[in-house]
Amino acid sequence: MQTADTSEKRPTHEVVYQRLREKVLFGELAPGQAVTIQGLVETLGVGMTPVREAIRRMISEGALVFQGNRRVSVPSLSPDDIDQMVFIRKSIECELANRAASNISDAGVNRLAEIDAALDKALLAEDIHNYLVHNYQFHAELYRHANAPVLTDIAERVWLRFGPSMRVVCGQLDAGNFPDRHKDILEAMRRRDGELAALAMERDVKQGMEQIRHGLSREVDSIDKE
Repeated sequence: MQTADTSEKRPTHEVVYQRLREKVLFGELAPGQAVTIQGLVETLGVGMTPVREAIRRMISEGALVFQGNRRVSVPSLSPDDIDQMVFIRKSIECELANRAASNISDAGVNRLAEIDAALDKALLAEDIHNYLVHNYQFHAELYRHANAPVLTDIAERVWLRFGPSMRVVCGQLDAGNFPDRHKDILEAMRRRDGELAALAMERDVKQGMEQIRHGLSREVDSIDKE
């Protein structure tokens, strides 16, 4: 998984793609919220061409949908969408965790612990944005050690689809109820126990996706009552 850390080393169209990707991934664009292409040009402070290219890539990845009239939006998730994502995440991310446990070094485990500590700090501060960033970074760092680029690419695409809904759901929760089973994953990494890592990841995925399911259901009920 990628983060926009080295923008000065990459062409403009790639930098713009990463910036738009992070806006979607961390919920700055809410599900169902339509935005104009011109509005994204102004927000990102770049020309029309790289924004159009970034949007094209995001649409191909299922992270954005074209609404017509030069508008795009982040797709809202249905219950069936969530069911499919749970299946994919359990299949892919548990295998990634299993592989990472066999490959990770002590330095890699220490880096995961550092990211998790930053996540804990964000939780204490009730800082939703940084919680989402560090939660993603934890998984991204873990999967990097799996040395499985095809599986990681699939995981990235799924994260783009459920990430925006995590922002919505976390806004409904007390910080103490935010999904976080990373301590179990860290322990499995320290033991280099692939089966334990896969089990811990399965529980992490299940907890997080169930929070999304309940949160979105609550939001729909709230809208229906208005």
